[in-house]
Amino acid sequence: MRFQSWLHTCSSATCTVATTHPSTISLPHKQQKHAYQYHDHSTSSEAPSSTTSNTSTSTCSLQSNLSIQTLPSVPSLNLSPQTLTFSVSHHCLTTLTPHPSRPVTSLAVNDTLLYAATDHQINVYDLHSCTNLHTFDTKLSTSSGSIKTITFSKNIILTTHQDSKIRVWHHNNKNHRMLTTLPTVNDRLRRFLLPKNYVTIRRHNKRLWIEHADAVTGLAVTNGAIYSVSWDRTLKIWRLSDFRCVESVRAHEDAVNAVAVSNDGTVYTGSADRRIRVWARHVDEKRHVLVATLEKHKSAVNALALNDDASVLFSGACDRSILVWEREDSANHMVVSGALRGHQKAILCLVNVSDLLLSGSADRTVRIWRRDYDGRFGCLAVLDGHRKPVKSLAAIPEYDQNKTSNGSVSVFSGSLDGEIKVWQVSIVSQSKHDRELNS
Repeated sequence: MRFQSWLHTCSSATCTVATTHPSTISLPHKQQKHAYQYHDHSTSSEAPSSTTSNTSTSTCSLQSNLSIQTLPSVPSLNLSPQTLTFSVSHHCLTTLTPHPSRPVTSLAVNDTLLYAATDHQINVYDLHSCTNLHTFDTKLSTSSGSIKTITFSKNIILTTHQDSKIRVWHHNNKNHRMLTTLPTVNDRLRRFLLPKNYVTIRRHNKRLWIEHADAVTGLAVTNGAIYSVSWDRTLKIWRLSDFRCVESVRAHEDAVNAVAVSNDGTVYTGSADRRIRVWARHVDEKRHVLVATLEKHKSAVNALALNDDASVLFSGACDRSILVWEREDSANHMVVSGALRGHQKAILCLVNVSDLLLSGSADRTVRIWRRDYDGRFGCLAVLDGHRKPVKSLAAIPEYDQNKTSNGSVSVFSGSLDGEIKVWQVSIVSQSKHDRELNS
């Protein structure tokens, strides 16, 4: 496993201070809000690379230098605790330990089930009782490597791995059966004879362009397509119907750590090169094109999250800040509106649920943020209790018998200490809280 190198202090160029860049970007005017239908154009815009991304530069330090000045040119969006219009209570319901000696690398919720990845195993828990229902092993060979991410599409489960593969599983009751590995055997057979289908990975080493060449670090599924990013610096798009790779893009100059996709098909990728890039495929065009580059972070970008209507993008990096990017109503572009500050070390994961943003950090805490009426964000709660960095998060809103939100959220935090903590967070407006106290 590569956890030891991942824990090293940021010493590469990806974590050095960069010059200030413009924060305004233009989005494509041709972009249409519709579900893209993918066809096999068998295209690759991936430029051959002489070397694969080095592990030490593909992720940032979990021990970020606290002396680094955190984006002084970006205004803070933090509200003073005294001005919050919400009342918050939270407590830890229980702690789950799938395997004491193995870090929890990914958490994901599907219906009433919580999936937790530890090394090459996935533990399935009942959300309500927190009992372990099933455990299945994804290690099909000695080189399978640890699980990086888990995501879902109906009864299909997709997992990404350290060995550069994406595996597809079918879920039926308690049984999980592997359907295929991406790229599929059929996809390889269709392409392996033609020299044009190969790209140079490193000297005297070539691969099919449909293959990732390093750990697959992020995955998103929407509009009938699978989007994957990797430490090999590429973004690949796969057709969900037959799992065929239809496009590969050389997305960044360093390892790609995160991907987020809006419902209109706009793709956001975050990288160790400190940049967030925006990609779109226009109507009747075959390939995704770069339409914008967001440059404000001073170190590796680790996590991305979109709000419900994709009008706000959140990005977390080794510089200990969460940047908030917003579309302006008066124009077709996006700007950085400010930063959320409070974490003492690198931001490792972000999750948006309803109107809440959750952030997990190498400082071993989880922070819960909510936007107030004036556009600024209040840190509603700091969930503390892990002994090592918080690597993964999942959250779901809770509902009453009438299926309306009761103002509570169940939060699941996974840490490199091998523990999953289950939290209940209750949020009420201050006016409602005052009425309840006076009644």
